[in-house]
Amino acid sequence: MNIRPENTFLVVMGVAGCGKSSLGQLCAGSLGVPLLEGDDFHSESNVAKMRSGTPLSDEDRAAWLDTLAAQLQAHPQGVVLTCSALKRRYRDRLRAAAPGLRFAFLDLTQEQARERVAARPAHLFPVSLVASQFAALEDPRHEPGVLHLDATEPLDQLATSVARWVQAAPATAILENRS
Repeated sequence: MNIRPENTFLVVMGVAGCGKSSLGQLCAGSLGVPLLEGDDFHSESNVAKMRSGTPLSDEDRAAWLDTLAAQLQAHPQGVVLTCSALKRRYRDRLRAAAPGLRFAFLDLTQEQARERVAARPAHLFPVSLVASQFAALEDPRHEPGVLHLDATEPLDQLATSVARWVQAAPATAILENRS
């Protein structure tokens, strides 16, 4: 299903293990826009910190978020970005770069996230950091342009929900609700 709304900018967000990459890939395909994996833009020092089990600080994430914002701007025809976007100020930084930006928030419990992260041992993010993600998460459900999703639902069902939401709510409606 290729729905191709013009200039769709979407961040698939949530804590580690929620399924951002899997859902992001499906959404990018259905929207006909590129997929950017947020983790690919971390600095070497951020990657080393995470691999060692040290949570990233706001300062660690600042340059990363600036890079992601620049990536959003570099794709004027639209893009799907995977990014934890844990805090409101992180999401606002990305919104400033791409007016009408939407967020698909994949929600799950800390135990579910731990199980999923433990099942992918080659990933840069260790299980020991899951709790820090939940501690940093500021619930986005009451912000404009956010779709709340149960991350435990089947992937194809999640992708269909996102596609319908994007089709039903043009980016201009999100901009109007931002004030």
